[in-house]
Amino acid sequence: MKLYSTILKSCEDENVIEKSRFITNIIPCKTRDKAEKFFKEIKNKYKDATHNVPAMVLGDKFQVQWASDDGEPQGTAGAPIVQMLVSEGITNAAVVVTRYFGGIKLGTGGLVRAYTSCVKNAILSSGICDVEERICLDCRLDYKGFNKLSAMDFSDAVNIEDVRYMDNVYFKFFCKKNEEDTCINRIDSITFGGEWIVNRDTVYVEIPRTE
Repeated sequence: MKLYSTILKSCEDENVIEKSRFITNIIPCKTRDKAEKFFKEIKNKYKDATHNVPAMVLGDKFQVQWASDDGEPQGTAGAPIVQMLVSEGITNAAVVVTRYFGGIKLGTGGLVRAYTSCVKNAILSSGICDVEERICLDCRLDYKGFNKLSAMDFSDAVNIEDVRYMDNVYFKFFCKKNEEDTCINRIDSITFGGEWIVNRDTVYVEIPRTE
């Protein structure tokens, strides 16, 4: 089950609009402290800029939404960035759009379009991933059982990772929460009810979008 979407990696992107230079920095971010530290770093890096507009959206349900216009006309920079992130379904991200004024005033609508388009470009460059809840089973099978498991045809939502060949085969088995019972029953069929689950946990995995 998808919990939320966020960006894959940090990114810096640059655009020139009506002679103004816009530099967008965006990072994956889950805490306000990290976001505020990032804002300070970018402001210090571009301290000679006309504006450094910060914004953040945090929480799997977009609980934290904050921005500043940093001297731009009220409501033309920070707030539109936050609104755009939320409308795109992006959370746990912090962004700063740096502007070097080029001498041409963009007007209210022009500023909104400029700031939001710059952030959209940065998101495309960084990539988007969907964060999903998965069940992680720490497993142990004998070699014969693991070979049978490897030959099974599971859905694309199932992954086998961290395989270690020792006295038995130890590995991690990931599946979607709604497919857990089906997967366990299928593996039980090759172990004849023997104990093969060492530990069970719920984890959150990032699935990059390919479209």
